[in-house]
Amino acid sequence: MYLKKRLTAAAAVLVMAAAVLYGSTFAAGDAEETGSPLTWGDDKETIYFWYSDDGMTNFVNSASVSFGEREGVRVIPVLTSESEYLEAVSRASAGSSQVPDAYLISHDSLEKAYLAGLATQIQDIEGICSESNFPQAALSAVSYQGMRVAYPLCFETSALVYNETYLHEWASQIATKELLEAGEEEENPSEDSSGVEVDEALLAQNTENYFRNAVPGTIDDILHIADTFDVPQGVDVMRWDVSDIFYNYWIVGNYMIVGGDAGDDASLVNINNPETIQCLEVYKALNQFFFIEPDKVDYESVMDDFCQGRLVFTIATTDAAARLAEAKASGEIAFDYGIAPLPRISPELLSRTMSVTTAVAVNSYSAHEELANRFAAYLVGECAQSLYDRTGKVPAKLGVNEENGALQIFKLAYADSIPLPKMMETGNFWVQLESLFSKAWNGADVTALVQELAGQIQLQIDASR
Repeated sequence: MYLKKRLTAAAAVLVMAAAVLYGSTFAAGDAEETGSPLTWGDDKETIYFWYSDDGMTNFVNSASVSFGEREGVRVIPVLTSESEYLEAVSRASAGSSQVPDAYLISHDSLEKAYLAGLATQIQDIEGICSESNFPQAALSAVSYQGMRVAYPLCFETSALVYNETYLHEWASQIATKELLEAGEEEENPSEDSSGVEVDEALLAQNTENYFRNAVPGTIDDILHIADTFDVPQGVDVMRWDVSDIFYNYWIVGNYMIVGGDAGDDASLVNINNPETIQCLEVYKALNQFFFIEPDKVDYESVMDDFCQGRLVFTIATTDAAARLAEAKASGEIAFDYGIAPLPRISPELLSRTMSVTTAVAVNSYSAHEELANRFAAYLVGECAQSLYDRTGKVPAKLGVNEENGALQIFKLAYADSIPLPKMMETGNFWVQLESLFSKAWNGADVTALVQELAGQIQLQIDASR
């Protein structure tokens, strides 16, 4: 079955590649026009490095130059269109003298790349891919069938963003109310509390105690704040992009298993289970508290509202770290804020956010595999410290950007995250799950939705055998 699967994947990629036009900004076939070593007189060993995100250009170019100078080799970066990216890599590998020796790839495409012969088990001579350098989530993301088939570079995941100033105001309200009620009972139970004096020192102490524990550990904690906080006019306790699965997956992430932690094992699929259903029932009930209309809310509008002080809580991805810091520095944000891991679903039910890892794969068609492996290790290792400053993307490597507290919270969330599955049989899992969450939010029967999704995924897995 495995051989059949691999041949099928390879055939699929090659067939698609044959039908796809080049989408590269600097396609491999145009290398002579853009500085190819074919027109240079020296005999330096040369590799081609492909990527599709223009935001990576500064980082890739800098790393290519510094690595080339240090090693006495040449690295040629090739910026390629995101459209049919892997198929373009396949076509260049099969019919070009300028084979993409290494390239950036989203980890969930690694099974497809490996089975098509476009990725191979990494050499990792320096041992960079270890738990001393990367969290387990990163290593799981680049693993396939027990092998490491890429190097983890950077990641995306989600976390809770909160208005710290509002939480302090809430703590003050709770502490004040508590002292007023206590004073009223002591002095005259029938007297209006407005006449009761409050011990200011005790109020400050109690406010600090409530504030110290204000960051929610469970969804119930958020709901408690929603019930007890007299928010300023125009402010909502919580709003997030409920239409995007990336900001919802944490609800079921600890219990909805698709492929195991590496997302590559069809025998490890457990979607229809009591815990998943319980978590989704909690999610469904949230619509009764927050009344979010999915067609009127998106990530950009949510982040704008947060920056304008119209939200106490929201859910954000790693881009929020720089966005909020810049807004604070410019004066756009006039309040204090914080970032925390997403809360548990309940005291008994854990949450677990989803992550996507951008990895560096080495092409098995490369005639320079050893050099390509060394460059890949250089990118994710020595260059990791400069990645965020040059691209705004958070490196997967441990021990970097430690001065940036916001990034460290996202890295903490990433370390506990579940990578998006990489099985080709579940390639539409993201879309199907997004549909499930949409229906649950709008009041559909959660048990029936989970059963339906479990059946669909199992049919897809069975059909591939």
